[in-house]
Amino acid sequence: MAGLDWVPQSCTLPTAERPLRVGEWDTLFAGRLRQVARTSPQLVRLEMADCPGMEDRVRNLAGRESDCCSFFAFTVTTNTGTVTLDVEADPAHEQVLEALAARAEAARRDVP
Repeated sequence: MAGLDWVPQSCTLPTAERPLRVGEWDTLFAGRLRQVARTSPQLVRLEMADCPGMEDRVRNLAGRESDCCSFFAFTVTTNTGTVTLDVEADPAHEQVLEALAARAEAARRDVP
C-alpha cells in the first residue's frame, strides 16, 4: 500500500499531489478511526471518533476528493461522539474503494 499504483487513471488530481492527498487520508484516519465496514461491494462506511473540527475536516477532504475522483460519492453524518463517512464507488471502481478501505483499516490497526 505504500505505492500509489491503486490510484486509477480517471483521477484528475495532478500526479505530484497524490502522495499528499493520500497522506491527508492517513492523517484523518490516524487515531480517530473506530470502524471500517464494507457494507456492499460498492460502499464502505468509515466511523471516526468526533473531536473539535472533525466533521469539517471530513467534509473538506471528501469534497476535494470528489473534485478529482468523480466516481466516488461521499455522505457525512454525525451522531454524538461519531462522524461517519460513507464512501460509494461505481462498479468499475470497486477495487479503488477496496484499496481505500484497506488503507483505512491498516491505519486503524497501527494506532497503539
